[in-house]
Amino acid sequence: MTVRAGLLLRVALGAALAVFIGAGAGAQTPVPGQDEMNIGDQPGYQPSPAEEQLTGAYAKQEVFFRTTQSPGTIIIDTQDRFLYLIQGNNRALRYGIGVGRQGFTWSGLERISRKQEWPDWRPPPEMIERQPYLPRFMAGGPGNPLGARAMYLGSTVYRIHGTNQPETIGHAVSSGCFRLVNADVIDLYNRVPVGTKVIIKQAVAL
Repeated sequence: MTVRAGLLLRVALGAALAVFIGAGAGAQTPVPGQDEMNIGDQPGYQPSPAEEQLTGAYAKQEVFFRTTQSPGTIIIDTQDRFLYLIQGNNRALRYGIGVGRQGFTWSGLERISRKQEWPDWRPPPEMIERQPYLPRFMAGGPGNPLGARAMYLGSTVYRIHGTNQPETIGHAVSSGCFRLVNADVIDLYNRVPVGTKVIIKQAVAL
């Protein structure tokens, strides 16, 4: 290959690379957990064990987490869709969660005021108005949208609870509650007592 031919080849390759990089820079890389799901509740649906098995970032795992909060504190990150149970020594158990969709996100400091196994479900009037097909009452059990456990937050209407829709974990879908797959909510329920401090961090507006 002559020097001139080699030079032309390098120029051509450089131009192609620039176009490729430019195209990539203009595209938005999907960020897990940042989208909002337009999905209603599905009372009575019972997911399979395979559906309830989370993988990747939303699977329960121990992670590095720097905080001044004491062990046993729960920190909910609504932006990244994670719930952290502080373990001490800059470690935390991290669970993937579903959070409130636009208009239903909130922040604050609460404490777990009550715990319930297989809670009954009574959709509030506002939810019935949005989804008129929902039952007015559903006894606790498999297929109940509140899942296997519920931990009630102070005197609010919000809970940390299970779900019969594992595909919603990592998404903004609820009316303000925080949902985990049933295996994870049972694990969390068994680790935290009534009175546990819960810090809810609001998503940062861009």
